[in-house]
Amino acid sequence: MKRVLVGIALVALSTAVAADNRPGSGRFDLVEATVPSIQTAIQNNIITADQLVQMYLARIAAYDAKTTATRLNSYIHVNPDAVREAREANGGRANGYQKRPLFGIPVILKDNVDTKKMPTTAGSVAFAGSIPQSDAFITRKLLEAGAIILGKATMTEFANFLTNGMPAGYNSLAGYGYNPYDPRPDPRNALDGLGRPLNDGRPALTPGGSSSGPGIAVAANLAAVGIGTETSGSILSPGTANMLVGIKPTVGLISRDGIIPITADQDTAGPLTRTVRDAAIVLGVIAGFDPKDPATAACLMPGNCFSDYTQFLDAHALAGARIAVPPFPANRAVVMNNAIATLTAQGATVVLVPALAAQLPGCPSRPPAANYPPAPGCSTVLNYGFKRDLNQYIQDHVRTAFPTQSLGDVVAFNIAFGPGATKYDQDLAIFSEMFDTSAGSSDTLRYQSDRAEDITRSRGAIAAALNGPDGVEGSGDDYDALLFSGNSGAGTPAKAGYPSIVVPAGFFDNVVNPPFPAGFNAKRGPAGVTFCGRAFSDPRLIALAYAFEQATHARVPPTST
Repeated sequence: MKRVLVGIALVALSTAVAADNRPGSGRFDLVEATVPSIQTAIQNNIITADQLVQMYLARIAAYDAKTTATRLNSYIHVNPDAVREAREANGGRANGYQKRPLFGIPVILKDNVDTKKMPTTAGSVAFAGSIPQSDAFITRKLLEAGAIILGKATMTEFANFLTNGMPAGYNSLAGYGYNPYDPRPDPRNALDGLGRPLNDGRPALTPGGSSSGPGIAVAANLAAVGIGTETSGSILSPGTANMLVGIKPTVGLISRDGIIPITADQDTAGPLTRTVRDAAIVLGVIAGFDPKDPATAACLMPGNCFSDYTQFLDAHALAGARIAVPPFPANRAVVMNNAIATLTAQGATVVLVPALAAQLPGCPSRPPAANYPPAPGCSTVLNYGFKRDLNQYIQDHVRTAFPTQSLGDVVAFNIAFGPGATKYDQDLAIFSEMFDTSAGSSDTLRYQSDRAEDITRSRGAIAAALNGPDGVEGSGDDYDALLFSGNSGAGTPAKAGYPSIVVPAGFFDNVVNPPFPAGFNAKRGPAGVTFCGRAFSDPRLIALAYAFEQATHARVPPTST
């Protein structure tokens, strides 16, 4: 599929890192601009919304195209009407339109979020050119808040549930996405764990996934803010890999209507931004009840969902907080120990606790281990949900004239299309297609049992950790949150449907095995820390993350852009 890129005079690229977007300054610097600074510049007539879009388009043309030196490849589709839409939005200033929370803010959407004016493909050749029947619920919320949809982002194909071993950020439709902190391909003349060459074009430094494109674009200042989705780590991973703030909210806080799924049991959308404040602003816009997503009925209960999460930003929130820290990877020890020192200096009590209780693993899907029916002792939730919910999404949102009308059609198309669609195979899709999702089937009964076990284990593990030494919730020794390295602890909160927020925390040495060849100087990779909590503890986590961010100011923009 041909990617649409708009070339703008590159004079707009003369943007400095140090911003001076104060009222009356007469100056606006795009790089690292925040939502409030952008809106201040627009409201003070320093720039217009359409000029802002043109500046972002200039950067996209300079840094994102495959023909450029950086070739970040974060956009799978750039909105050809973005300048016109921004100009029309700017024309509504006299009617108070500029007071909307995201007025004039250019947003990049992961390409599994429906847009009725642009294709939604999940990075799959099988969905190339598929323009949904309508916008996703969250797309409409963003537009109503005054945002400009700048384009659709590349992603790990089908949110990394097409196959095992696919490099983060790869999809058959657009190829690889590259991390702006080291946008070079992997040079190693060796094979990965599945026998594939490491120098097949994949990035030397992972961009994280599956929401790789929004992570790359926001980190490189090719969009003001981004929307990703997560089933288990897909916001937290690109958040930490691109030195961003990423919020994986409580499942039920945000509608999934119009989003290509893995499974409704764990899926959610969330913001990827450069600051906690920006993430809180975006979260308030997209959160709320949607009658088309039953999980959001929880938002009808007072105290669960809010339209303004900036009210919870508290630079002193760590004072008196209690944070539990499970074991963390050895190669992140410096970052984690520094983070713990910061938490302690800010007045928090930090306690190292044992690892969370084990969860059911996913079921093997790759031969020779794979077999049907699924083996005992593993969770079928993702496989079963993928078939059930993808087929339902297609029925509700894909136009009936489009040839791909089921997961079975995806599998058949990929087989017919050949290696271009299945460079890394499609074993997860094939295995999931084998499931019988009809009511009362043995697969349905197995899924229901596995889902109940997932909930019991995951929520029990988190409660056991957060309830403190006495094991009683609500007593004085409870912990406010768990702290993990990056997305290393994503799986258990994901199964529980509980919230997490990742915040930049420094860099780690990008040491790999087998090592990079002599002469290839590996650049240090960004690292983040993640606060996790109970259901609908999103406000408390935002407060803790904001206090940590204000104490560290760890984010550093990538020099490549």
